[in-house]
Order: sequence, then structure tokens, then C-alpha cells
Amino acid sequence: MLRAGVAVLVVAVALVLGGCASTDSERPVADVSVHDSDNLHGNVLTDAYHPAHVSLRDTSGTAYDLASDTSRPLTLVFFGYTSCPDICQEVMADIASALVRLDKERRSKIDMLFVTTDPARDTASVLRSYLDRFDPQFEGLTGRLSAIKRLGRSLGVPVEHGRRLATGGYDVAHGTSVLGVLPSRTAAKAPYVWTRGTSPADLADDLTTILDGKARTT
Repeated sequence: MLRAGVAVLVVAVALVLGGCASTDSERPVADVSVHDSDNLHGNVLTDAYHPAHVSLRDTSGTAYDLASDTSRPLTLVFFGYTSCPDICQEVMADIASALVRLDKERRSKIDMLFVTTDPARDTASVLRSYLDRFDPQFEGLTGRLSAIKRLGRSLGVPVEHGRRLATGGYDVAHGTSVLGVLPSRTAAKAPYVWTRGTSPADLADDLTTILDGKARTT
């Protein structure tokens, strides 16, 4: 774990500048600070993010509100899009690799949600096909882009369309952090953040620490 002063900078840069594309208009969404001694390779925020109440839909068409519908002890959330040529696939593969390292009991306590940043192209069937390549248990969320952006802002993940491509398509700029969301009777909170590049082994170790109640939280 990095010392607090350095860790703040690392997390803030990852949340703002990462993505399959980036734009000059991207700005910090929130000030981020972290605990020093939290027993994790990732970061524990001193002020946890709170997911905005927005209604999205999963790949079966069922309405889902991250703020109120999370039920398992831990839900991992990543924003991305299926046409992303590199970073999204890299992060999703690392998450899948981390989860297969857990024993069956711990794995059953974790949900994994992929929130599309490109709802115009990522239909429910496209999302389902994409996620099945990593883990059939992964779920995808889609909806109005304005709702997705609002959810992203509440979690410190900027989302916006990037540059147009010569093919006629476009990149989608988005943060590349993985959020760890805890359920609550009132409103879920996201105190955990892993930056892109966290190894599957380190992520698996952190997930075990969290599920075993040995991680410090806000």
C-alpha cells in the first residue's frame, strides 16, 4: 500500500485520465484520500463513494439500481464498453482471473457488474455475449447514457464520448478503476478502489481480506 500522500495522487490520476480514450475536458470528479494501513493492495477511501439512485437494466431486462439492489457481501463494478480495443478486456480478464483464485464459498459472496459506457451499441445481447467470454456469472448493466454518466460521477468514474474514428465509429472515454461496493439497508457505499494494473493475485488477496472482515473501512 502506498503512503497516503502518494496514494491520493495515484488514485486521482487513475480515476480521471484512464480509459480507452481520454479528452482534454476531463476533470477530477472528487477529491480522493485513502487510509494508510488498510491491509489491502488497493485503496480504502476515507470518504466512501455512494452510488447515485439510477435505474438501469441488466442483460435479462430486469431493472437494477446499484444503490439499493446490491445484496451480496461485495459487488465489483467496472465501467467500460464491448468495442473497447484493449483496456476493458485487460481489466475484465484480470477480474475474472482473480475470482477463479477464490474458493467456492468466497466466490459466491461476490457479484461482478459491467456498466456499459456505450449503451447505443451495447445491447443486452451484446453485453451478455461479451461477459460470457470472461465469466457467465458476470452481469451487465445498460440504460440511458445520462443515467450511466450520473452513476459514474457518483463513483468517481468520468464517462464521455471520445474522438471520432476514421471508420465512422468513436472511442468512449471513461475511468478504468474497479469499485468495491458494500450493501446497506439504506444506501450502498463504495469504499474500495483498485486502479488499472492491479494484478489478479493482489486483487484476489484483497477480496479475501475484505470478505474475511480484515480490511479497514470508513
